Amino acid sequence: MKLNEKGNLKYYTFENIEKTNMVKHCFSTKFGGVSKGFYKSMNLAFRDDIKENVIKNYEIICNAIDVDYKSVVFSSQIHEDKIYKVTKEDAGKGLLKQSNIKGYDALITNEKDVTLVTFYADCVSIFIVDPVNKAIGMAHSGWRGTVKEIGAKTIKEMNKQYNSNAKDLIIGIGPSIEKCCFQVGKDVVETFKKDLPFSEKYIFNDTIKDKYKIDLQGIIKHTLINSGVLEKNIELSGLCTMCNNDTFFSHRFMGDERGSLAGIISINN
Repeated sequence: MKLNEKGNLKYYTFENIEKTNMVKHCFSTKFGGVSKGFYKSMNLAFRDDIKENVIKNYEIICNAIDVDYKSVVFSSQIHEDKIYKVTKEDAGKGLLKQSNIKGYDALITNEKDVTLVTFYADCVSIFIVDPVNKAIGMAHSGWRGTVKEIGAKTIKEMNKQYNSNAKDLIIGIGPSIEKCCFQVGKDVVETFKKDLPFSEKYIFNDTIKDKYKIDLQGIIKHTLINSGVLEKNIELSGLCTMCNNDTFFSHRFMGDERGSLAGIISINN
């Protein structure tokens, strides 16, 4: 990933996705917005923040990557595996007008006049670009979404809707809590082993008894390759949100007193 700085604003982009010249995209950091208190400063979800500040934050970051902030589309994420097909009629939903897009953790589109947005504060973002059929997807993959293979399901839905072929896809896996910090108990580990047997090699004993560490990014990458994505087309951020809580909002580190990061992607006009 590449760090981009414009004044106080800092955001990351994937080098493999940039090379497609097909989309505008970014993964946000804490920096460059107008929110105050523990939302400081680039908070991109309303939570209990001041509405006008969040809208201004979108103006700032969307302007930086040259997309129209009025075109953004949100979903209310619930750590499930439902996928929503976005059209230009959805532009502005969640930010500037009421949204009926509830309970979806992945968004896909092949239209130019919309910008897909998903939210993060340790969970894994999956950016998907189909440069052949000109379609994009964004998937929010926490540990539950990872077990449910939401990344693979998003690819399958893009194939169904846009004829996307997995081998053509360019993928970015964004900053998230990494195996260094993602500590879980036996119940989570058993869920992974039961539903994704291959995940065992991405699960490690912690120094604390009956605690484990899980490599979510590694499991997601494995799942995507199993779906037919070429390994050379996947870029891992290698950035841990909890280790880098000075740069990123981290739920594990900050609890509920925090803002939200966002993955943002739009097809070029």
